[in-house]
Amino acid sequence: MLNKIKDLIAQIPLPMFQNRPPVVAILPLEGVIGSGSRFSSGLNLAGVEDKIKQAFEVGNVKAVALAVNSPGGSPVQSELIMRRIQRLSEEKDIPVYAFAEDVAASGGYLISLAAKEIYAHEASIVGSIGVISAGFGFHKAIEKVGVERRVYAAGDNKSVLDPFQPEKENDVKLLKEMQKDIHEFFKNLVKESRGDRLKGTQKVMFSGQFWAGKEALKLGLIDGVGDIHGVMKEKLGDKTKFKRIKDEKGFIKGLLGMGGDKSRISDEILATLETRSVWSRYGL
Repeated sequence: MLNKIKDLIAQIPLPMFQNRPPVVAILPLEGVIGSGSRFSSGLNLAGVEDKIKQAFEVGNVKAVALAVNSPGGSPVQSELIMRRIQRLSEEKDIPVYAFAEDVAASGGYLISLAAKEIYAHEASIVGSIGVISAGFGFHKAIEKVGVERRVYAAGDNKSVLDPFQPEKENDVKLLKEMQKDIHEFFKNLVKESRGDRLKGTQKVMFSGQFWAGKEALKLGLIDGVGDIHGVMKEKLGDKTKFKRIKDEKGFIKGLLGMGGDKSRISDEILATLETRSVWSRYGL
């Protein structure tokens, strides 16, 4: 019943509504992509789903602009966010445009594929269509301090890539096979989204390399060089208004800076270091 009333109201030609300027909802998608405590302040569907919905519900919204600033992370969370944005775009019949800020690389670029068109700044970093896994080996360190590693498992591959044991050739082989499958998944998403707009060779584009804005444009990874306000005003007119979707934070929690359980400070430090290492791949 409520939906029918809304439909009837929408059909009433009210001049005051007809003269309203178009609105672009800006949806910030920032940070390393991942779920759970591994990336405690990271980007994941659970954390941004409400913001995605808000973007498509802004009054008189004519387009949603994704402000992407991410060096990547979880391919699963990247696709979940991308598909959610795509579905709402189709359901609401509202176009989506993506804008790379400092970096839209790896999973950050994958999220951008939700858009009808992708734009970047000349100095933005775009691409890195590949898969990476990094870690440390501690087996020599624990030997020096006299620690003996004891592992008991049911299953030949249950302790694959244990950082406290010497690296095994078979473990590396298993990891590379998995990375190959995930890389194929990523490449297929890019080809599905960009289609004939891709101009570079697959060997180059899918090598894991990344480029600045103008070179990404030559390869067809993006559709133009520009910023949100400039591009969207060209599309919708100079009277276009912009509404940035912001995080909702409790007043007291924000005032006191209560961002998490202080008993897990060591986990937070490790998460910060890992996040820092991901950004540093792109010189940021």
